[in-house]
Amino acid sequence: MKMFAQATDTQLINVFQNGDINALEVLVYRYKDKIYSSILFLVKDKYLAEDLFQEVFIKIIDTLRGNRYNEEGKFLPWALRIAHNLCVDYFRKIKRTHFVASDERDVFELIGSVGDAADTKMVQSQSHEKIRRMLDLLPEEQREVIVLRHFAGMSFKEIADVTNSSINTSLGRMRYGLINLRRMMAEKQIAL
Repeated sequence: MKMFAQATDTQLINVFQNGDINALEVLVYRYKDKIYSSILFLVKDKYLAEDLFQEVFIKIIDTLRGNRYNEEGKFLPWALRIAHNLCVDYFRKIKRTHFVASDERDVFELIGSVGDAADTKMVQSQSHEKIRRMLDLLPEEQREVIVLRHFAGMSFKEIADVTNSSINTSLGRMRYGLINLRRMMAEKQIAL
């Protein structure tokens, strides 16, 4: 495993396609948090997110084994696009237009906390909960762009690819999403 630590995504994919499963394990470990947290934020159900996460990597494995991967150097955006599409397919399948919020687990717990003091963690947890609730009030397109940008660390070009929109549309959605968040904070006098 250590020998693959410095390998690029493309190198890992090539090694996996040549039969070394350890290379895939490194890829999974490298991106699991970003992919899982993006899925969880969209579906808001821990168990469903785990199922969809597994489906994402099943699709990735099938594509890699079939030598159909052609997104050279863009593994994470490609994997996030698969995750996004599986979430959309799931919601189409159950014919719902809104997201189900059956799990109260704070999505921001997945990002990790800084600071060791209990009071710091409590304040941080309360701030994350406020942000999550405000994000839930945003239109889906704005919320999605903010999540992909700030929690998955994607560029606007990658976001545009994942959401099948233009870069300008993604930028606009981000701008309006942030404006709406600021307006909500001002209206509710929320300080983070």
